[in-house]
Amino acid sequence: MPQLMPDAGPQRVIAASNFVYTVGSGLYLTAGVLYFTQAVRLPAAQVGLGLGIAGVVSLAAGIAVGHLADKRGARGVYATTLLVQALATAGFVLADSFWPFVVVVGVATGAKAAGLAARSPLIRHYGGDRPQEFRAYLRAVTNVGVSLGAALAGWAVQVGSLPAYQLLVIGNAIAFAASAAILVILPPVTPEPTGGGPRWIALRDRPYLLITALDGLMAVQFKVLTVAVPLWLVEATTAPRWLVSGAMVINTVIVIVFQVRASRDIDSPAAGGRAYRRAGVAFLAACSLISLSAGIPAWAAAALLMIAVAIHTLGELWHSAAGFEVSFALAPKHATGQYLGVFGLGAGLAEALGPGLLIALCITWGRPGWYVIGALFVVTGLTAPLAVRWAQRHQHVQRTTPAAEQQAPAA
Repeated sequence: MPQLMPDAGPQRVIAASNFVYTVGSGLYLTAGVLYFTQAVRLPAAQVGLGLGIAGVVSLAAGIAVGHLADKRGARGVYATTLLVQALATAGFVLADSFWPFVVVVGVATGAKAAGLAARSPLIRHYGGDRPQEFRAYLRAVTNVGVSLGAALAGWAVQVGSLPAYQLLVIGNAIAFAASAAILVILPPVTPEPTGGGPRWIALRDRPYLLITALDGLMAVQFKVLTVAVPLWLVEATTAPRWLVSGAMVINTVIVIVFQVRASRDIDSPAAGGRAYRRAGVAFLAACSLISLSAGIPAWAAAALLMIAVAIHTLGELWHSAAGFEVSFALAPKHATGQYLGVFGLGAGLAEALGPGLLIALCITWGRPGWYVIGALFVVTGLTAPLAVRWAQRHQHVQRTTPAAEQQAPAA
């Protein structure tokens, strides 16, 4: 299991800020929807619609704020996104109807997406020779923080009163503000010189956009364990319902222990492409096992589901590590925030569209749908190495062509 904090230096500051932030995130991820449906008494359909609107708003925020971080300095921009998220989250306690709910959740979600993009130049600058490995380390820390936040949120859910939920929301906002305050001791990062050329280069980089789309398709897998498996377990199998929590525990522990190790072997874009391919195969195997858990005795269903969760999490490790590698390695250093903002579009679309797709295929259609979604993952994984090679050729052309001649990406 990785250390909770690096030994010293800027990496420790970033990790500490990330840990405090993810404790707050764990509070919201566990009970945020319940706060609005159980405490505020908004209809579930309105909450779902509002979250969807917020997800759409967040798609553009990452690119714009990532570009701002490249130009103005990542530390200040990132800290500002955290403070905005803290204020918007505190505003949850005032959202007692649909449109105020949409406003505060939209601002909070947009600030979250913007913060992920704005943080990227910091990770690249202070991540050492392998910023991708440091990013993997932060993901492991994220799982520790979210787990702790989820445990704390359990108290509010158990009590179930409005004051308990409001205390949870305020604690979430305080965590975000504290995360921003920690960044004060982080040395600022001087923006990289641009060297001329088009302004929005990430949006003109067709190979990178293709990889973003492929990563977004594969990112639907993040909703398999949080949306499809719980519904499938309850509606289609005889496995005990407490395995919904058991699946998340297995997933979290494996990510905490093995994410950094998995990333160490994925040390080039080509290796990232191969990792996407392995991830696709793992997801197909997991989806196939999940489909077979219906119509069999409870003990057999439970065993199949837990094996499937472990295999799926292995694929998740490869997918995440591949994304860390290609998103950083194929992005120009002076435009890291902009490129990572673009790369976040894929995950944003998966966040918005993934639950509906999985429910339609795997729950409404049933067993055949699991094979279809597994095949989608495999095809995506097989296509990724080809896209990575195209991106590497394009990157070579960009590095060897004078800036004045770079009017459009080479095919």
